Order: sequence, then C-alpha cells, then structure tokens
Amino acid sequence: MDTLFSNATVVTMDPSMHVYTDGFVGVTDGRIAYVGKNPPPASEQPQKIIDATGMVLMPGLINCHTHLPMTILRGYADDYDLQTWLTEHIFPKEDRLDDRCVKAATLLGIAECLQFGVTSVSEMYDHVDAIAEAVAESGIKANIARGATMFLDEGFDFETFPACRELVAARDKWDGFDGGRIRIEAGIHGEYTSSYPFWEAVSEYAVNEGLRMQLHLSETASEHQSCIEKYGLTPAQVLDCHHVFDVPVTAAHCVHLSQEDMALLARRGASAVHCPVSNLKLASGVADVMALVKAGMNVCLGTDGAASNNNLDLFEEMKLAALLAKEHHHDPTAVAAPAALMMATVCGARAQGRQAECGMIQVGMDADVILVDFTRPHLMPCHNVISNLVYAARGSDVALTMVRGKVLYAGGKFPTIDLDAVVRELAEYAMPRVFPPAGNSDR
Repeated sequence: MDTLFSNATVVTMDPSMHVYTDGFVGVTDGRIAYVGKNPPPASEQPQKIIDATGMVLMPGLINCHTHLPMTILRGYADDYDLQTWLTEHIFPKEDRLDDRCVKAATLLGIAECLQFGVTSVSEMYDHVDAIAEAVAESGIKANIARGATMFLDEGFDFETFPACRELVAARDKWDGFDGGRIRIEAGIHGEYTSSYPFWEAVSEYAVNEGLRMQLHLSETASEHQSCIEKYGLTPAQVLDCHHVFDVPVTAAHCVHLSQEDMALLARRGASAVHCPVSNLKLASGVADVMALVKAGMNVCLGTDGAASNNNLDLFEEMKLAALLAKEHHHDPTAVAAPAALMMATVCGARAQGRQAECGMIQVGMDADVILVDFTRPHLMPCHNVISNLVYAARGSDVALTMVRGKVLYAGGKFPTIDLDAVVRELAEYAMPRVFPPAGNSDR
C-alpha cells in the first residue's frame, strides 16, 4: 500500500451513502485499495500514513462546465447581460489570446480548481493544444472540447474549417492521454452561434470517432425564443433534428428548457450542467433542477468561466443549487444536501463518462480524493457531515487534493504547478497582450 489515510470521516458517496467515522482509506498504484472503519490488515503496511484526524475524506469534486483560460478575464466585464458581455467585451479580448496566454491562464485556473478540491473538469474553449498541455503537466483530469462557433452563411467545409481542424488534431494527439486522464470531446458553442451544416458535420465526426459532446443550451430566454422564431423549434429540438444528441451530450445551463425539451434530452441520455452562480450573475435565470431530475436527466454542476462567476469554487455552486431549488419550489426538502453533493461527485462522473473510475470512495476506483478541514470554526459543531459539506464548507477548507493517488495540492502548495512562474507569465506576457496599454493596440 502506497498511502493510508487514517482517522478520517469518510464520505464514500457509494450507492448506500456510507459514512465512516474515524475511518481508513488505502491507496495503491493510484487506486483505492481499502475502505473501512478499521485499519487494514497488518500485512498491508503503507509506505506513507496521512493522519486525517479532524478531516473529512470524500471524492474529488467534478466541475462539468468551465472555461479555464477565462481566468485572465476575471472581473474584466461585470454587471452586463450575456449578449452584451459576450459580443462587446469578451469576444474582442478573446481574439487577442494566443497559445502562451491560454496555457498560463489555464494553469492558473487548474491551480484554483485543485485548491478548491476539484479533481476533474469538463473544459470548453479554443487553443485546445495549449489547454491540454497545461492539463497534462498539472495531473488533473479533463474532458476537453473545442467549443466552436461558425458564422459562415455558405462555404462551410469540415475538412478546412479551422475549429474543426483543431478538433481533429486534438483528438489525434490527446484523446486517451495518460490512460484516459485527458479525453477529447466534440464541441458546439451553441445553437445561436452556429448553423446546421456545422452541427451535422461535428455530430457525424463525434459519432464516427466515438466522442462525447459539450455545448451551451437554452441559457437565456432571448436565445431560446429567437430559435423558436427562426426555426419553429426550441434549441434542443432543432439540434436534435440535426443529430447532435446521437452521442452523449453535456449541455450547459439548460435554464429555459420546456418540459418537452427535458423529456427529449432524457431519452437521448444527455446531462444537464447547472451553473447557478454564473446564471444569476448574468441574470439569465435559474434552471429547474427538480424538473430536470423528474424528467429523467442526469444533473451535475459547473462553475462556468471565471469571467462570469467569478471563481471556480464548486462548494459555492452546491449550496446555491440547493437553496435556489428550495426557493423555486417553496419546499425546503427540494435538492437536499445529499442530492447536491451527488451532483458535484457521482452525477459529474456520469456526465463525463467516468462513472467507473471516480465520483465515489470505493475499492478499485481511482484515488481521486480530497480532505476537507472540519476543525475550522464555521464547520463546528458537526451534527451532519453531509449537511456541513453542502451548507457550511467552502473551497478554501480543502486541505489536500489527490488525483490517481498523486497529491496535486496540499497546504497551499502545488507540486506539479510552478505558480510563481505562471503569475510571471501572466503579468509579463499575457496581460499586456490581451489588455495593451492605452495607445498601443499592436499584437
């Protein structure tokens, strides 16, 4: 046994929701080798023992929708509606990004994720090669999609369109990297930023290559209604007509879905990613989690990007997801604490197609685990550990983050990320490029 966590409160998130007080979790060759209330047999002598007294050991959190490079845009354009925010502020700055900017900003985002207990992300952006390099170096897990737009009225060709060529190159180079730690997925930014020749071509490629799909769906009322006016169908319905949901899809936001949309997506096996903080900040609305679940959909959580959140703290998303559902339905039992925690772990793994490898503390699964420090004043006393995790804990309470048995964050340190070098790269190269001094607009 490589590592033994001892004397932890172990929140397994297994099908029986077992919680072990003063429990033990052993890790061997990157996988969970032992879980129990008592120490492992004497024959299993660990090389390292981590005393987790006062800590909760639980599965790492899974952020199912984010844009890590947008850390560079954190706080740049706040207090706008989505369309104004995107078209007048975000898109122009994103046009100035290059691979160096994206890699540095991605590493900063990964450090923030690890510090907040996230062990796997679903990432949608461009400059995919730079993002994958950052993920590869850091040790985090990622499902990476090339979130493409397509505004051509005619002349679209999958073979020559730059975003599609980037997707193909990323799939050839990175899909399955490090035993599947990196997975490449197809991506459609949204119905309102592309058209049917693009949807059909990307979907066909995803089907042929066995890729999953990421997209934004019915995020705002105007997006949803404009689609109905244009096609006579909702975004979910029109995308389905063009085979987008022929593969497993992770659909971000799902704020304005109709009941028919929910039933359709449930039949197609799509997952809805609830992003409550970002949706509230952009005044886009609030997804009805209870309705999505009742329709049969898998519902997970995402932060969206740091430009619209403005942090990557999934603990904050858990709490808000539960509170908003209670208010929406005027029912304090709606999205109870265990359900919110499942959305951030078990359901997230399912959305990523990783349910056989993570999302639970269970023998044979990858050792993607975190320690949460329950000796903090705001986490005492602890009458119910799951309630405390959802309603009282913060990302800053995470003391250790491990992926596949490797510690990637502990005690303020990032063993795989030179954070000082990342900050220098951002300050000396990326920020001047994206935000040039007044009077100097040269690239």
